[in-house]
Amino acid sequence: MAHYDTIIIGAGHNSLVCANYLALKKKNVLVVEAAEVCGGLGASHEFHDGFHASVAHQASHFPQKIIRELRLAEHGLSLSGNHQACIGLDRDGHHVIVQGNQVSGIPENEVDAYKRYLHLMQRYADMLAPFWLRAVPPIGNNSLPETMAFAELGLKIRLLGKEDMREFFRMITLPMYDLMDEYFSHPLLKSLLSWDALIGTKQAPRSPNNSVLQLLYRMAGDSHITLDVPTLIDALQRAAVSRGVNIRTNSRVCDIVVEQNSEIVKATGVRLESGEVVTAEQVVSSADPKTTFLKLLGAEHLEIEFTNRIARIRDDGLVSKLHLALNNLPSFSGLSSSAGRLFIAPNLETIEIAFDHAKYGESPVDPVMEITIPTLENPGLAPEGQHVLSAHVMYTPFKHKSEWDESARAELTTKIIDAIEVYAPGIRSLIVGQELLTPVDLESRFNTSGGHWHHGDFALDQLLMMRPTHGAAQYSTPVSGLYLCGAGTHPAGDITGMPGHNAAREILS
Repeated sequence: MAHYDTIIIGAGHNSLVCANYLALKKKNVLVVEAAEVCGGLGASHEFHDGFHASVAHQASHFPQKIIRELRLAEHGLSLSGNHQACIGLDRDGHHVIVQGNQVSGIPENEVDAYKRYLHLMQRYADMLAPFWLRAVPPIGNNSLPETMAFAELGLKIRLLGKEDMREFFRMITLPMYDLMDEYFSHPLLKSLLSWDALIGTKQAPRSPNNSVLQLLYRMAGDSHITLDVPTLIDALQRAAVSRGVNIRTNSRVCDIVVEQNSEIVKATGVRLESGEVVTAEQVVSSADPKTTFLKLLGAEHLEIEFTNRIARIRDDGLVSKLHLALNNLPSFSGLSSSAGRLFIAPNLETIEIAFDHAKYGESPVDPVMEITIPTLENPGLAPEGQHVLSAHVMYTPFKHKSEWDESARAELTTKIIDAIEVYAPGIRSLIVGQELLTPVDLESRFNTSGGHWHHGDFALDQLLMMRPTHGAAQYSTPVSGLYLCGAGTHPAGDITGMPGHNAAREILS
């Protein structure tokens, strides 16, 4: 029976990043994946005859450091491209377009305000960027790494200068609504710039939490070139295999196998659905924390206080995904090209009201969404001359009043298509197939608790040295030899590979 240095549960992008780094250090690594293909939420699947899509299809801040160190360009990852256009759609065709440091469709005074805002936000994001690519030490150990890490952060904040430092601490506590009001008056620009602070979270524009901090996380990094996620997954997989990583798909893990005595609990391998037990010195899980500890490991191997903290992680998803198979390219009024990210969110009030409905288990009356047409960049996703439209729809609650029965699904699908039709007249006549994935579908299909992309809310009590909770926030866990590397760890979700990178560093240290 084969014995490995490390077994990694799941073959999403974080798992593959972690496996690559371990393999670079000559570790014997096995990756086990329940699905037929690698990629998790980023894997492409056929949703209609000849039409393919993935839940997470784009990555805009995947670190150059990881691309360079894993030599992903040598394994098929194309690094060409530009900053993707973000387009706030207007009913009358007066769209707002943001692309890098350029903005159009707004008055000149708003352009100047945008440049001031972007300069300051990018400065803050660049300051925080190094801390997303390392473990955050626990508070209270008085260790040298802890002291050095917080001293470095403190120095970087101090070097901002007195005024910018004060503004930083004030700004990260503001609701997005208030921050946008301070800089801008154009309603469409406000909602467009707020989107990345809110998507995938249980927050609205007026929520007094940390949405600004999430925006800085998404702005961080040295590359904002948009990558096609299935292509990225392929490159990571090829790189891993070339380094000797063994990847087994169709291999669902039922249990994490442990040895326990009076002093210690140690992970020694995994038991597959087939009954096969595979052993290793270490087990690394990219599954969400609840799945890892409460389902695969079992609460009987954990202290009750730790188990309770894991059970209380807030991870109910709020985003659904609609895929449309189209027999032609849709035409959006007033746009010469529909490439980029297209947003239907006329103002912050519309976003806030959609959130209000979600709080009570209801679908939004006026859905807000982000639309892309991935076939413009990857024509192979659809038959020749045809296209896929992908829409991320916010504030569609996991715990829906109807439990997402067929009526609720049909009603939401109709509302989404009706909303798109306002900006792309005639699109309904182009539809030849469709697929709606609610948070309930994401949970069942991808084994993600609550259908939450980020494996837990991006909230102050579930961030940094508290993500997912203390006792498991530095990738190691209370069980010897068991580590985490998924989106439920620091820094958080999105297609960044940073949790996998950081976990590998901790394992190798």
